[in-house]
Amino acid sequence: MRSRRTVGEVRGCGRIMQAQLTRREAEPTPWVRSALLGAGTGLAVGTALAGLMSSASAYLARMVVVPVHDASERVEVLAVIEDSDGLQVILPATKETTVPGWYGLHFNRGAAVAQIGQITALERRTVTRRVLGVHGGDLRRTRTGSFSSTLYRSPAEAGFDYTDVTLRLPVGDAPAWYVPHGNPAGPLAEKKVWAIMVHGRTSTRAEGIKGLPVARALGADALLVSHRNDGEAPAGPDGRYGLGGTEWEDVEVAVRYALDHGAEDVILFGWSMGGAVALQVADRSPLTTRIRSLVLTGPVIDWMDVLSHQARSRRVPQPVGRLAQWLLSNEAGRKVTGLASPVDLKALNWIARADQLHTRTLILHSVDDAVVPYQPSRELAERNELVSFVPFEKAGHVRERNYDPDRWDSAVYEWLTDLFSEPLPGASG
Repeated sequence: MRSRRTVGEVRGCGRIMQAQLTRREAEPTPWVRSALLGAGTGLAVGTALAGLMSSASAYLARMVVVPVHDASERVEVLAVIEDSDGLQVILPATKETTVPGWYGLHFNRGAAVAQIGQITALERRTVTRRVLGVHGGDLRRTRTGSFSSTLYRSPAEAGFDYTDVTLRLPVGDAPAWYVPHGNPAGPLAEKKVWAIMVHGRTSTRAEGIKGLPVARALGADALLVSHRNDGEAPAGPDGRYGLGGTEWEDVEVAVRYALDHGAEDVILFGWSMGGAVALQVADRSPLTTRIRSLVLTGPVIDWMDVLSHQARSRRVPQPVGRLAQWLLSNEAGRKVTGLASPVDLKALNWIARADQLHTRTLILHSVDDAVVPYQPSRELAERNELVSFVPFEKAGHVRERNYDPDRWDSAVYEWLTDLFSEPLPGASG
């Protein structure tokens, strides 16, 4: 209000000066100069703030769609010690490194990985953990690594035979791993079921190795796939993630491949963004009737919720987060995001579309997931009786099986066994 009164007074002074041209006026008084400077400064500050908000929104929008393939190896390896039981590694004690379970410590720029298990000592600043195995390098010679939910680089390192497969995606040829179950006594073996593993954002098909033990126990063949922009498959036309809105076409090719090679039914396993991809395949593919179920771990159920959460966690003002969503979902934002076409965030919102999900779905999600909040997963299960929800605690993002492999495997095994013991919808007898 003060600036408006001042501007009005200044304009009044201007009219008086014009009416008295014959009289020489004195220099403007200090308060007039201050008022003019204040008005100009306010305009400049407002413009600067608007620019900052736009820049922050653009950064947030790009962050979610620009692929990242190289994991930063920032975890310091403080020491590696050897005892009668093998190796132990000493790491800085952080929220990530002190969670019980099995994890991968990747090093040598991703060329090697150590499987990290039991915590044997926990101090205020350090944690000592048992090393279960090392592949591709010498852990004793490394100084840094990255702590990951991916324990192995290939099925063979996890003890599974596999065959390299090439899938002809709409964007070009992409590698995949076919893993036969090798368990004719499994409850799904005679049903000729394939489990297709769909990895998440910034990850690779190696993430799906976590699902192989339960696939073998069930007697289901597995196909671990890559999809556009993941660093293994070809890039899409714009080199950007579609958040499930484009990648589903690649996974549809995997479903077709499974059906063409003997599968009668397909289960889609998805982690994080891979969950969003799996939901789109079940919704949009003409092959949806052959997709018997979805098994989703830490899935993105609603990208708008994830974007809002990420904005809050970075202490970004709410209008900045909303503008980022607008940039992603509107034509005018394409110059900022680099997307070939806007992301249809409404189509990716399964809370609003809960009644449109017609595929039986199991969701396993940790309540402390700081990347993809669990609430939409729980809410989808509350809104749709075809969805079952299994909460975990302390696991973090897509590390539910790492934290408690027995519970994850048991939940998936029992749910799928029960599902496939039921008659198909519309079947007689």
